[in-house]
Amino acid sequence: MNRIRLLPEHVANQIAAGEVVERPASVVKELVENSLDAQATRLTVEIQAGGRSLIRVTDDGLGMSRDDALLCLERHATSKIVRAEDLSAIATLGFRGEALPSIASVSRFTLSTRERDADTPEGTQIIINGGKIVAVKASGSAPGATIEVRQLFFNLPARRKFLRTEETESAHIQHYLTLAALAFPAVAFEFIKDGRTLWQLPAVKTTDKWQATRERLRALHGNDEKLLPVDFSAQFPMNDDPESESPAVPAAFAVWGLIGAPGVSRSTREDQHVFVNRRPVENRGTNFALLEGYHTALMKGRYPVCCLFVELDPAEVDVNIHPAKREVKFHHEKAVRQWIGQAVRDALLKLHSAPAKPAPLPIAPPAPIVPPLPPMLAPQPVELINWPEARPLPKAVPPLPAPAVVPVPGTPSIPHPSALLQVPLRLVGVIGRLYVVLESDRGLVLLDQHAAHERILFEQMMRRLESGGSSPSQRLLLPETIELPAKDAQFLREQLPILTRLGVGLCEFGERTFLLDALPPFVKVSEPRRFILELADELKAAGQAVNSLRLGEHTIAKTVCRHSVKANDPLAGPELQNLVEDLRHCAMPYTCPHGRPTLIEMNFRELEKKFGRSQ
Repeated sequence: MNRIRLLPEHVANQIAAGEVVERPASVVKELVENSLDAQATRLTVEIQAGGRSLIRVTDDGLGMSRDDALLCLERHATSKIVRAEDLSAIATLGFRGEALPSIASVSRFTLSTRERDADTPEGTQIIINGGKIVAVKASGSAPGATIEVRQLFFNLPARRKFLRTEETESAHIQHYLTLAALAFPAVAFEFIKDGRTLWQLPAVKTTDKWQATRERLRALHGNDEKLLPVDFSAQFPMNDDPESESPAVPAAFAVWGLIGAPGVSRSTREDQHVFVNRRPVENRGTNFALLEGYHTALMKGRYPVCCLFVELDPAEVDVNIHPAKREVKFHHEKAVRQWIGQAVRDALLKLHSAPAKPAPLPIAPPAPIVPPLPPMLAPQPVELINWPEARPLPKAVPPLPAPAVVPVPGTPSIPHPSALLQVPLRLVGVIGRLYVVLESDRGLVLLDQHAAHERILFEQMMRRLESGGSSPSQRLLLPETIELPAKDAQFLREQLPILTRLGVGLCEFGERTFLLDALPPFVKVSEPRRFILELADELKAAGQAVNSLRLGEHTIAKTVCRHSVKANDPLAGPELQNLVEDLRHCAMPYTCPHGRPTLIEMNFRELEKKFGRSQ
């Protein structure tokens, strides 16, 4: 008796549905992707009971003929790819051709469609129950397609009982629709839940993609946080694969979108949206790149707010590595990670790059109703650490070269918001012997004198160290042997030249054992093994372009925290003026080295709202 047998078609479809249809949000995702691939300009999604009892997606896309409507319900029937080579350059959201038959096999499914350019108003309606076609008939319908999915998992009670509550499933659906609406602001979206319209987003009619993204973000989230535009482009190296049939031409790479200004962050990654060729994705490399770009501008445990779009040749990214297409893999992973981090860092630095020198800081005359400040003493001068001279180190492998920035034809110039330190500021006074009160032409400004002095000293100390050339190194009195897991040992073995450049003396001492005999003088290590493991994680996250003094930044930040002006240190007017002027010369003046804000602005609009002068 044969033990291996061919499964029936409906059983195979239900197995495939286990991968494609994880929950009601998966159904919405597949149907919305099909609508967007069909060039829809308006989408309506209606759900009931969290998507369990009803999911209805209506679009005004290209639609289908009767034959195509029947054929699309067969497994692996699609209009998006023809040959196996097409899988290496996927330009559409969907491509496998198994979503519709998988969904139809676990629900009561109805498809109504009519071609957009059809000569007759007659459309096609197909009714399927549990994978079996019940009826195929002509019907009147608008151009496009309407798909109804009722009683999801009605024939798989084991799957149905594992669904979460209605509110949880509705939240997952709304989260995906939010991503789709952000990725396609030119498409109108309507979301109806249990007969009530939650949001109705009109299509954004503008050619400025930054403005379109900003308007869609405002319509979805309702807040008007300070966001900075990002615009970066580069080119991948030429294709040197001898087996490739494509010509050896450099591939373009671009990152654009909006990121939160310094001080705008979240405790989770919920508001961190990254799209690759308009596809919402999850990728650890992009998460690390965002944190690297915000380095010292983000508090520990906080995550950036962003809506970034990565655009590159479809052949440079593999979207066929995850059953639900949530994850992608880049061909040049290190270059993509470095460029995303550089794009974020450039946008943050542009916030403070002023074409003209700001006006000097005037000091307000003391008002008669305000008592004068008590006599103030000048703070003690800050002594910088006398670093030992660096011993000669072997020539290290150079880091990944910076990309050549290529201007994108037709890209409009992006007006950066006027930075706070670029406008004239008038000194008003000090409250609590910590917060400096300033006035600008836009409203009220509060400055944390401790955080501001920390940033000034931090950048001064980093510049002094960087001007010294290679990172200094100091021999340990007693070298330490460190045994690592095989994976970490192999990674560190490849990074030994970079570690030498960082001033870390590490050499092989066996198959998985290393000998640590030197460290930078500003690094104090109590547990060498833990230090090496954390160093490996730092290198994995930051890549080969890590600053040669990154290892000492934590120590330097602690040092300047001890030496900077404290909360109750009194400062006179000229000293406060010099503090603001020195802060203006910093590269990243709006946060301290720990990521806390140095300046807080309250504009006249906010003040008028608090005093009831505006609605």
